[in-house]
Amino acid sequence: MTAGPDRFQQHLRQAAAGVLARFPAADVPEIYALSFRIWRLDDDRHPYVAIGYNTESQYARERRAEDPGEARWNYACWLLDGFEMLGNVPEDPAGSALFVERAKELGLWCDDGPDDPALPEAARDEQDDTSGAEQDGTSEGLWEYFADACTGLARHLHASGLIEEILGRPLPIVVFDMDCPGWEVEATEAANPPGLITGFLDWQRAQGA
Repeated sequence: MTAGPDRFQQHLRQAAAGVLARFPAADVPEIYALSFRIWRLDDDRHPYVAIGYNTESQYARERRAEDPGEARWNYACWLLDGFEMLGNVPEDPAGSALFVERAKELGLWCDDGPDDPALPEAARDEQDDTSGAEQDGTSEGLWEYFADACTGLARHLHASGLIEEILGRPLPIVVFDMDCPGWEVEATEAANPPGLITGFLDWQRAQGA
């Protein structure tokens, strides 16, 4: 039996619906793909996903005759700034508390180390008994949990019909982390019904030809 969403994942579902509803009305008819840009503040204890989109106008600006697919499907050519962020970041206080709570439940949380700029200087001198190997394992586990939560969120937005309800039509979601080049193929396949990402996959396969 598949476990249901945890409290952090439930928060992502509710908050993401609001994010989609706040997309500028003038942009909605032009959107051809949604973007889940995963990043972090300082380290993997503070991940976020910026939920955005790309438009036909942006594609037209970036399009090159020699490789039109790059402008359409390479996130480096997309609109990336100014989108709402969900996760363990100040912009999402409810999500921050729930992410830390869940990370602790999973045994993935470590206290702030001495290099954390949020700590007073004296605390930086005294704290951090965690070995580098333990920190590396914790960081990897936190990234994997958050990445899975984001692909699960994308699947939920499709399965629930929220994308069609709010934006008027089904749209592919490209999931990526700029620190993990190439992972966007695996993540986007996991996040979408197959028929929605044919163009994305065709262009990705052509790059490897």
